[in-house]
Amino acid sequence: MYLLIVTGLSGAGKTQALRRIEDAGYFCVDNLPCQMLQGFVQLCEKAAPPVENAAVVIDSRESVFRYDVESAVKSLASLGARYEIIFLECRDEVLERRYNETRRRHPMADNIREGIRIERELLSPFRYHASHIIDTSDMKPLELTRELENILRGSFNCDFLITFESFGYKRGVPFEADFVFDMRFSPNPFYEPELRHLSGKDEAVRAYVSGDPDFLFTIDSVEAMLNRLIPRFIEQGKRRLLVAFGCTGGRHRSVCAAEEMYKHFAGKYCAKLIHRDTSTEAADIKERIGETGERS
Repeated sequence: MYLLIVTGLSGAGKTQALRRIEDAGYFCVDNLPCQMLQGFVQLCEKAAPPVENAAVVIDSRESVFRYDVESAVKSLASLGARYEIIFLECRDEVLERRYNETRRRHPMADNIREGIRIERELLSPFRYHASHIIDTSDMKPLELTRELENILRGSFNCDFLITFESFGYKRGVPFEADFVFDMRFSPNPFYEPELRHLSGKDEAVRAYVSGDPDFLFTIDSVEAMLNRLIPRFIEQGKRRLLVAFGCTGGRHRSVCAAEEMYKHFAGKYCAKLIHRDTSTEAADIKERIGETGERS
């Protein structure tokens, strides 16, 4: 049996996520207390026919039962079923706006901002042990659906997933990142006309960026650090790690770094590669400078 635990901040999209998961054929239950998880798994296994794929939502309403969330997370190992945790994240100001628009009361406090703070603290053990963290701050409903489909389609079926992501600082740091490395110390290929419209996936850009000895030093240092720390994270029950590399626009230097690190770790762990801003930055460069590379 495969169990998907959906949790996260109130207002981040758990209800919508559960509907999409149910549409995918999962047997779904909303707001199931942690203490009932073991019994729920047993019921699914005894069903005729047995339930193969199930999903439950566990959130801050758990606090009503005075059950320690950290203990609940530790108890998951004894479920006797393969499971993953999806944690839905969102920036505070976006959550505040959503609550103000709907005029709903936050389940943890009358003051929305205080409720968000309490809930973040309460659910932090689930976030730490999550297999997937989805930041819905800037997501449209269709984008969340696609993200969930990717998870349900693959479910990487591994105990530990490491993701390398490139991004541009001009569009913000990935909210869910565990490690962030700033690659803006290296010369920017954007200022080389023949490289400007290429990306870090292109050999010419990679040769230019890797020509900086400090770039190679950074890659080697990060690799050594991760090789040392990942086993420690696994010992502590962490199931995913997001390592983000940033540059100005997220198209050249950060892409080179993420690509290089992915090559180093893809054979050691379940690994995933994301280039968040390459397409957006390409369109921005085209709009500002044009196809010819001349500034308008």
